Amino acid sequence: MAAGAPRFFVSHISGVATFDPAGDQVGRVRDLVVMLRVGGRPPRLLGLVVELPSRRRIFLPMNRVTAVQSGQVITTGVLNVRRFEQRPTERLVFGELLDRRVTLVETGEEVTVLDLSVHQLPARREWEIDRVFVRKGRKGGTFRRGKGETLTVEWSAVTGFSLEEQGQGAESLLATFEQLRPADLANVLHHLSAKRRAEVAAALDDDRLADVLEELPEDDQVEILGKLKEERAADVLEAMDPDDAADLLSELPEEDKERLLSLMKPGDAADMRRLMAYEEHTAGGLMTTEPIVLRPDATVADALARIRNPDLSPAHAAQIYVCRPPDETPTGKYLGTVHFQRLLRDPPYTLVGSIIDDDLQSLAPDAALPVVAGFFAAYDMVAAPVVDETGALLGAVTVDDVLDHMLPDDWRETEFHLDDDVPDGTDDADSRDVRDVRDVRDDEGVVTDGT
Repeated sequence: MAAGAPRFFVSHISGVATFDPAGDQVGRVRDLVVMLRVGGRPPRLLGLVVELPSRRRIFLPMNRVTAVQSGQVITTGVLNVRRFEQRPTERLVFGELLDRRVTLVETGEEVTVLDLSVHQLPARREWEIDRVFVRKGRKGGTFRRGKGETLTVEWSAVTGFSLEEQGQGAESLLATFEQLRPADLANVLHHLSAKRRAEVAAALDDDRLADVLEELPEDDQVEILGKLKEERAADVLEAMDPDDAADLLSELPEEDKERLLSLMKPGDAADMRRLMAYEEHTAGGLMTTEPIVLRPDATVADALARIRNPDLSPAHAAQIYVCRPPDETPTGKYLGTVHFQRLLRDPPYTLVGSIIDDDLQSLAPDAALPVVAGFFAAYDMVAAPVVDETGALLGAVTVDDVLDHMLPDDWRETEFHLDDDVPDGTDDADSRDVRDVRDVRDDEGVVTDGT
């Protein structure tokens, strides 16, 4: 397998070493974690179970894997060493899927699963299982030789893996709503019962739950966070945008807030404390502390590489901020902004320091919400720098944060036409669940769609 290979068989990484970018070994792969989906759709690969030298097994998300090579896995070096705990919607590939007896759709013949092929989706950072290596005839061990013909078939050519269509628990809901945008999934959770809301939230991965929490009303955020284990609550807060996480922490009792801050990484906790020091409806209270910051000697190519990050929202990727060192907020002297349209017009070798827009005024951290909104309207901006009296960049405010604080508290009660956003490949039953989400009931743990 070449570096960054878009496809590999799971048997090839069983027990292989994982390394950080510096080349230091951090552990070995012991399993892969996937999420099964309804309708026969291929499972999504969520991450790897990695065993550390201390024998502790942790979860390594696939978005922290930078390359899969023959005999090794390269990571970003950012690891959460909390002990791995399998969630209700997750399946372990080595522990639960290999050696399994499934059925060939075309012939109805039972076969044994020997291996699975995983590939990366084009232009996305997600991975899913697409092929199954099976043996006909007698049951055989996962990697042992045995009699009988072997063949590789598409995932859709076998049955016996996927969740049951009639399942009525949190697993079924998660599978149905998996492809919804965070704002739409937040609308779904908002209208579920507290019990079912907690079940679905507990089964989401940290990054997905963080995205959804950012779109929920404060009462729902506090309720969901309060039902998570403290270590996981701290992980989810770290995965949220700093400004949203700070707003949520501000809603918690002082004792709970301090306990969660103590569980977070020191750098993230420091950002939270800095943001919470500002009034909520000011530029300082609205800003994120993680804008794209580059030094003036960086090139246009460097800037374009940064804004291509798929984890950035369009507003955050709209422009870069050029500053003297240090590069982390609060930075050295703020020099100006370069908009992404300008980056597209200049040669890749151009220094960003030569094309900055230094005429645009910046926001003071104590600027009130009406002043911030007027700034965005006057200059047709989607993001704006927040600079202190010393000239240091503190962060950036995005237009979505301004809208969130200017809209009425009940704006999320607006009916969304989710039937226009039903994902391709979703069957009629799934589509009905999405369209009728506001009619979902939860009686004695049974979910119905009102039919």
